[in-house]
Amino acid sequence: MPAASTGASATHAVAPAPSSPALSPSPSAPASDSRMTPGGPGYRRMSFALFLAGVATFALLYSTQALLPLVSADFGVSASTASWTVSGATGALALFVLPLSALSERFGRRAVMTASLTVAVAVGLLVPFAPSVEVLIALRALQGAALAGLPASAMAFLAEEVRPKALVAAIGMFVAGNSIGGMSGRIVTGWVAQAWGWRAAVGVVGIVAVLCAVAFRVLLPAPRHFTPGPLSPKALARTVRGHLSNPLLCRLYAIGALFMTVFGAVYTVIGYRLTEAPFSLPQGVIGSIFLVYLVGTVSSAAAGKLVARLGRRGALYLAVSTTAGGLLLSLSSSLVMVLLGLVLITAGFFAGHAVASSSVSRTATEGRAQASALYQSAYYLGSSAGGTLGAVAFHAGGWAGTVSLGVLAVLGVVSVTAWGSHAARVKERRERRAFVARSC
Repeated sequence: MPAASTGASATHAVAPAPSSPALSPSPSAPASDSRMTPGGPGYRRMSFALFLAGVATFALLYSTQALLPLVSADFGVSASTASWTVSGATGALALFVLPLSALSERFGRRAVMTASLTVAVAVGLLVPFAPSVEVLIALRALQGAALAGLPASAMAFLAEEVRPKALVAAIGMFVAGNSIGGMSGRIVTGWVAQAWGWRAAVGVVGIVAVLCAVAFRVLLPAPRHFTPGPLSPKALARTVRGHLSNPLLCRLYAIGALFMTVFGAVYTVIGYRLTEAPFSLPQGVIGSIFLVYLVGTVSSAAAGKLVARLGRRGALYLAVSTTAGGLLLSLSSSLVMVLLGLVLITAGFFAGHAVASSSVSRTATEGRAQASALYQSAYYLGSSAGGTLGAVAFHAGGWAGTVSLGVLAVLGVVSVTAWGSHAARVKERRERRAFVARSC
């Protein structure tokens, strides 16, 4: 995917390397670079703090996902209606991530992340007392809006405080926290809900998130490379327009959205499938199935090594192939094959997300928070669309309908990546001909 310079207030992207035209690399850091690097002062503390933030974010954001069959039964609503307790949260996050990222440019990444977690955990403690599904959806949407200040600000914080060569690994740790949060939240809610109901389950998640939020604030070091900027709506609009006119960034946004469409659809619906014949699993066992998130922890943390070995385009194609294979395996009526399919879907998704999100941070040298915010907005819109459409597809065609939706999204990732590679080759040929013409 070729990069383009989009003007003074826009992203100045780095030209892609010939070996990986789909995505652009970042220039090497100078020897005097004082940003953090693995093994250096403060790096572990910073990584663990953001890891905990990732745990809290995903645990809260998807706290009702494994409980949807119980929510449906409690309020007497359909799967598609219950799915809005997840889609409402992710959709609100998508809408608010850009405005809150703008606040982080003015007030600082750490301040915005702290405020976001504080409000989100406070709302999380109210969720168990929702008297109706409408109130539950509204509280979940408010929670998602509050969490919007964290993902883009975290990635901008890393881009500013970590050396470029270590950025993929650093963001991979944050994404790994996402996977641990998603996994632990679903496992805990599954077993707690089996014993005491879904309300007690989301209450426990809220308490765990409080502990993570406190530890995050204590551990995260003060930023050393942040420079406050003015809070100007016009400047924000110019920066956003610049990012959206960058073909590389737009392709990365599309890739994030499509990957998350698959993931949102699969994990919103899987609980309904496993409660039905031929599986008929109890809620606690269904929650434990989310142990496969550990695979996502490994694959996201290993994204840097994958990129080093295969290039960014190669790493994306491997992630896509793994996700597609998992979707097809999940069609089996064998529980073992379904679990193997979930493992592959999870590994492919988290690897692809880590590669794409780190590429956004490396590409954007100005307005990083807005560049990351646009990615997060696309990513969570994909989650919201995937959750809702996946539930509709399941209602219409069973699990095969949900898998069909996922396969279409996977084909979209392949198409976007292949188009970026083609465009890069065309641009390279034009530049070569222009150079030859000037030389003559």
